[in-house]
Amino acid sequence: MGEGAALLLVGHGSRSQDGVDEYWELARLVSASLPGTDVGGGFIELAAPDLDTAVDRLVGRGAASVVATPVVLLAAGHLKNDGPAALHRARHRHPGVRFRYARDLGVHPLVLSTACDRARAALAPEATGGSADGVAGGQEAVVLVGRGSSDPDANSDLFKVARLVSDTGPAPIVEAAFVSLAAPGVTAALDRCLRLGATHVAVVPYFLFTGILVDRIGTQAAEWSAANPGVRVTVGGHLGPDERIVRLLGERYREAVDGDVRMNCDLCVYRQALPGHEHRVGVPVGDGHIHL
Repeated sequence: MGEGAALLLVGHGSRSQDGVDEYWELARLVSASLPGTDVGGGFIELAAPDLDTAVDRLVGRGAASVVATPVVLLAAGHLKNDGPAALHRARHRHPGVRFRYARDLGVHPLVLSTACDRARAALAPEATGGSADGVAGGQEAVVLVGRGSSDPDANSDLFKVARLVSDTGPAPIVEAAFVSLAAPGVTAALDRCLRLGATHVAVVPYFLFTGILVDRIGTQAAEWSAANPGVRVTVGGHLGPDERIVRLLGERYREAVDGDVRMNCDLCVYRQALPGHEHRVGVPVGDGHIHL
């Protein structure tokens, strides 16, 4: 299955070397899970190699078919615009090579399972870090913190994730929050947990890799905890290069090789007049010539 199709892992990129290192560890695990498949990696921004260079390297190694698979939790502007634009450029540089674009990781049971495990670990009695002293028992809550986006479709998906995580039972209260670009922020979500009676809140970064924003989440949680000593706050781990993420990336790759993948753009702001974003309908994106 998928014989002959190279896999390009499309990363966002980070200014954090630790975050970039985690990406490459994930790439190594994906490569090990797909013996016989040439696996390459590149970034949209902030890290090297860029996507154009990564594509050229795969083609230079003999790839006649490339499946670009986004290492992205929720589809926002970079996935909807920058990824397809990079493939458009690649088709012009390499007209004899077939390029396909896989789906983002999205709202999937394997991702939800990983997030739930991070929340349960942060709520465990032995969990430490950013917590108030002398608070035990009581009501537990989870705050899932995403990156935040100007894309309302991606932001709304995090609330869907929070609802589905709440159904698995790591805590009776599960709130969604964003560390940038969108509301509610971390502090607002923690305030809501307090009003709902929470005495122990696990703040879980809904990120694949560490970085500046993950560090900022921990700082904001610790500052809120210091100002609210009646609530114990523990900061959980981000998702990281988990085996379940590796499996899902393999599924997305095989789906693109064997099926007809259509990126969900029912709520893309440049196609639909969403409230507050009507002015963005029809606005060119990427290089203005995007073809999936």
